[in-house]
Amino acid sequence: MRSLFSDLPEAVDNTLVIANRCAFLLEAHDPFLPVFPIQKGESEVETLRSQSEVGLEARLASQVFSDEMDKGEKERLAKRYRERLEYELDVIGRMGYPGYFLIVADFIQWAKREGIPVGPGRGSGAGSVVAWSLTITDLDPLRFGLLFERFLNPERKEMPDIDMDIQDDRREEVLSLIHILTLPTSD
Repeated sequence: MRSLFSDLPEAVDNTLVIANRCAFLLEAHDPFLPVFPIQKGESEVETLRSQSEVGLEARLASQVFSDEMDKGEKERLAKRYRERLEYELDVIGRMGYPGYFLIVADFIQWAKREGIPVGPGRGSGAGSVVAWSLTITDLDPLRFGLLFERFLNPERKEMPDIDMDIQDDRREEVLSLIHILTLPTSD
């Protein structure tokens, strides 16, 4: 660079001055999550629980139970899913992520209603019964033996990562909705 700018040596020297002035060190902090807009008198935890329970029952009826199963067999199967749902809801609540799941579920459900193709779920997020119940993912984690702890583990401090595949030429529509969903509200 010095040979290219031999007529302006101060320009090369000033690149270091500018670089030193631009140095910036980020401070580490916990993730900042927007608050999901919920009904008055209800918490994010309660909203997540009720939506997950309703969603799980719909998934069980449409994807797990068959007409050949008797009531006892359906109840035995449902018990495994409900226990796993309870466990996951407890972990999600303790770690402070109910709003995250509600926001992701809201925009994924909206995209599906609008006819925007959304992938069935991949990565460790596919191991969540809560995500499956909320139709964030379409893979039954118990049927495929997927582990929730790969996705969200109370001993791991990283924020969970839900991988989503959204149709390329309609992604901006979904991003616009996410922006609206995550705007601060005034109470």
